[in-house]
Amino acid sequence: MMLNEQESVRHRRRGAALEAVLLDAAWAELTEHGYDAFTFDAVAVRADTSRAVLYRRWATKQELVLAAIGHGAARVPLEIPDTGSVRGDMLALLRYANATRVSTAIILSLHLGGYFTDTGSSLDDLRTVLRGDFPDAVRTVMDRGVQRGELDPGRLSDRIERLPFDLYRYELMMTAKPVPEDVLQEIVDTVFLPLVSPLQGGTA
Repeated sequence: MMLNEQESVRHRRRGAALEAVLLDAAWAELTEHGYDAFTFDAVAVRADTSRAVLYRRWATKQELVLAAIGHGAARVPLEIPDTGSVRGDMLALLRYANATRVSTAIILSLHLGGYFTDTGSSLDDLRTVLRGDFPDAVRTVMDRGVQRGELDPGRLSDRIERLPFDLYRYELMMTAKPVPEDVLQEIVDTVFLPLVSPLQGGTA
């Protein structure tokens, strides 16, 4: 492809397609070099564009980093599992997280100290960005479990519904490695299901 043809292809990128390219580049820069070395110039070079294109969308480094984190955490589309049981569905969601969130955990634990200093924020402030579609998926799993009689709706609360993934994220952040299968099963079987299963006449 000749140079003018390459420039034509580059300039035809618009809207969501262009934004995805920009965020892919930002995520790659953040992954490889960390927050402190992260610059608009480096992202623009990687995305084969100009700083002006980035600044039209994100006014500051911190805004672009936050968008890149959300983009990186959602790179693999989430499909809500339907295994026929709450146990199976929750384990499937945790295994999905294991397959897609480790690199995000490494970035958060090793590369974002400067971001938290600059913004005065904490890891908890990124909760919404990091959770992505998981709350909707968990809500669907819970609703199906109630309909099947596996779960007691009176024992469900927002905090309890978040518990499996809060425990998962703790394990992931402490080790920056995929959480072992036996730990995933312990989270579901030993901690979560006893809290939400009917007290009498039901099993999960």
